[in-house]
Amino acid sequence: MIEVEDVYFTYPNGVEALRGVSLTIKNGDFVAIMGENGAGKTTLVKHFNGLLKSASGSVLIDGVDTRKVSVATLARKVGFVFQNPDNQLFSETVEQEIAFALKNFGFKERVTKRRVTWALNLLGLAQYRKTSPFMLSGGERKRVALASVLAWNPKILILDEPTIGQDYHQKEKLRQFILQMKTQRKTTIIVTHDVEFVAECNPRVLLMREGRIVADGEAQNVLTNPEILIKASIVPPQIAQIFIQLSDLGLPKDVIDVYEAREKLLKVSERSK
Repeated sequence: MIEVEDVYFTYPNGVEALRGVSLTIKNGDFVAIMGENGAGKTTLVKHFNGLLKSASGSVLIDGVDTRKVSVATLARKVGFVFQNPDNQLFSETVEQEIAFALKNFGFKERVTKRRVTWALNLLGLAQYRKTSPFMLSGGERKRVALASVLAWNPKILILDEPTIGQDYHQKEKLRQFILQMKTQRKTTIIVTHDVEFVAECNPRVLLMREGRIVADGEAQNVLTNPEILIKASIVPPQIAQIFIQLSDLGLPKDVIDVYEAREKLLKVSERSK
């Protein structure tokens, strides 16, 4: 469980990035944190693995104060995939990159090999096993960074802008994997501007603005409320925009799922015959 209580954080240049943030993320929750650039999203999640320490307030991971333990200690439980993979990658080959943390955490060689192969296959990277990660495209490097964290199976997974540089096929694989993790009671947190991806996943959504949380609720409720979204400079998903425009025809406004949208439109079509 992640417990954040009245957290403030100011960078050395004087920018106040977090202003009294409080929230609780329970085990197994799937949470999307959204908001405009500079809203405090990445700053907030960097407190979850101790990369940043709060100036005041507290952040507890399963009851442990992140200010009182090292990043290395928290890393075994909290996996963090950076927005820019070049800030995370350093090994000579993709295989070595994925294996590094496993070896560092003391996994046996046979387990390490099995987990590396699993991660390579999961993210479509098997053909790049012996390739330098710096020879890959931006989207591929992003997947290597993700694989290097997924391989050790952390209890909490934080993904900063995971869909950048990914095509629809890779986004769908990521969505299915996240939903699988949810069934396994794994906590997943994504920081993203990809409102369409969030709509397809339908997680709990936190909207941030100027270092504060301005909305917290299920995606179906938050992403179909223009008054709330405008506070965080978020545009509703395309399906939500259509149903908001058609609400005067008796259609519900809180539709973000394509299958539900099809069902609702078919019912309207049948009534009009």
